[in-house]
Amino acid sequence: MPGSATPIDAPTAWGFLLVLAIMLPAGCTLLGMLFGGRAAERIVLAMLPAGFAVSLAIAILISRTEQPLVYFLGGWAPPLGVALWADGLSAVMLVSTALLMCGIALFARADFQTPSGMSEARAPLVFWTLLPGLWGALNAVFLGRDLFNLYVALELLTFAAVPLVGLDGRPETQTAALRYLLFALLGSVMYLLGTALLYGTYGTLDIPLLAERMQNERAAWIAAALMTTGLLAKAALFPLHLWLPPAHAGAPAPASAILSSLVVKAPFFLVVRLWFYAMPGLLNRPAAPLLGALGAAAVLFGSTLALRQARLKLLIAYSTVAQIGYLFLMFPLAGGNGAGQLLSSAAWTGGAFQMVSHAFAKAAMFTGAGLIAQALGHDRISDLRGIGRALPMTTFGLGFAGLSLMGLPPSGGFLAKWFLLIASIVTDQWWWALVMLAGTLLAGGYLYRVMAPLLSDVDEPLVLRQAVPWHREAVVLALAICSVLLGILPLGLSELLQIGQPAFASLALQ
Repeated sequence: MPGSATPIDAPTAWGFLLVLAIMLPAGCTLLGMLFGGRAAERIVLAMLPAGFAVSLAIAILISRTEQPLVYFLGGWAPPLGVALWADGLSAVMLVSTALLMCGIALFARADFQTPSGMSEARAPLVFWTLLPGLWGALNAVFLGRDLFNLYVALELLTFAAVPLVGLDGRPETQTAALRYLLFALLGSVMYLLGTALLYGTYGTLDIPLLAERMQNERAAWIAAALMTTGLLAKAALFPLHLWLPPAHAGAPAPASAILSSLVVKAPFFLVVRLWFYAMPGLLNRPAAPLLGALGAAAVLFGSTLALRQARLKLLIAYSTVAQIGYLFLMFPLAGGNGAGQLLSSAAWTGGAFQMVSHAFAKAAMFTGAGLIAQALGHDRISDLRGIGRALPMTTFGLGFAGLSLMGLPPSGGFLAKWFLLIASIVTDQWWWALVMLAGTLLAGGYLYRVMAPLLSDVDEPLVLRQAVPWHREAVVLALAICSVLLGILPLGLSELLQIGQPAFASLALQ
């Protein structure tokens, strides 16, 4: 399989695009802070197509060369220097992030406009300053190859995301933001302790060099446990999920969409980098089954709690807890059972498709819920009757996104779960298949609770509290359609995901 070996240790042509992918949005944050006011929004909107073009160029180059892109900062190779690195998984996440940022930014313009007659307002300035900073931090996570620099990127992401939760200034959202910050800081301390232990033991934090030097010894296991626990707290995996529902449900709709679709994926991405790339020899019992068990518990627990919610945004937030659980099923299926390359690649591809399809579906769900709350003045599920006729594109968007969350064909969620189901059955780990099937039934239950009142008729025409522009509904529908189209994309995307993936043959049980 092309590009499936350990990442190459030489800079490649066009590697400077990796720097540009980080510095372009980071520069927009600095310019927004410098000029302020309405200029911050204009700078971000002007940057959107350029940021997408850079991400797409990286993906095309990796696909054509069938090799990862590598860039040495300052021309110094690791371990003395720091390398940026993009494989197929990085490329997919870069392009997905760029598309989501473009859609969410267009959706957010109505919510975060500077009022007429004012040169500057707090909420719009904070949002349009933090949005590109968050984008740059996400790209730094997807492109990092040094565990300490990945820690720095993750911290930048946290400090850009936390203020978005409490942007409206209400006491309950401030409390949710503070709880999020405390969980994130606890996770950061544990991750940093683990990196210090690895550096003291092996003398490097560069991922390929660590993979060569890693030994099955106590120091490595302690470091892995510390770093993984810290990342799980940031990713809100059960039982470390307590901060997520109030934070995501209380934030403004564009912020909720960003947090649920992208921000929680960054720590999961680092868990993948840590176990599959830096510590492949340790990914066996008990690590892989334990991560899978936590994922299964998240699927069942999050789905059950979503069924009991009275508010739409809280239901979607608990759905995020459940959907994150599916991601962690790839660890026992792709790396912890001694399976051959083909089956491991199926589980790997399924996990990657789940990351992307969930991102688009959840962005559509939260933006759609925001429009419903804007139109009605509330998001109580029992009082949503008739909104389907008043907001048809939003309703269709929620329905399409629901298809992907349930894993029904032809959506991207279906393709993700199909790959994971195949891997679980053929490797005789049928219990993971039962978890996925149960999660699908539970997802159907809580999505039915939403769609049934939306599509119900009312005796009298529904009077909206506030009109909703059609172009904002179109963004919701477009994001949802993207989550469905992922299920019918050509095989080129699956081939791209294999470029630079770890050699799974080395992950067999000893």
